[in-house]
Amino acid sequence: MGRWKTEKQFASWLSLSPDNKISGGKVLNTKTKPSASRAAAALRMAAFTLTNSKSALGAFYRRQRARLGAPKAITATAHKLARLIYSMLKHGTEYVDQGQEYYEQQYRKRVVKNLRKRAAELGFELVDNTSEPVTMIPEGA
Repeated sequence: MGRWKTEKQFASWLSLSPDNKISGGKVLNTKTKPSASRAAAALRMAAFTLTNSKSALGAFYRRQRARLGAPKAITATAHKLARLIYSMLKHGTEYVDQGQEYYEQQYRKRVVKNLRKRAAELGFELVDNTSEPVTMIPEGA
């Protein structure tokens, strides 16, 4: 894995990163480059199989699919898988899936934090009226 300095370069080599074509300050295209890479095809296939998975990666794929549509969500999830694989091979670590519930909790905390920040910028204050307490993530975490 020493051939690539970062996981971003690895994902770009697999053609799973956006190719930002800019001319005169105007963004012309942000699609990924077409690729005949069998590794990229395998990662896309693996990403597609996460449709019904109860893992954190499956929850990520479903959220992206609802936002972007299936083709872009597959590429985004394959990109995430490529970064995970690079990290595992480079550092010799194992992948530990935290599960769908953990991913949903982290996502909810992130959304609430951003809502509170946006409300404060506009001069409002959010009041929690749910039965479960919302814990805030400390700044810098």
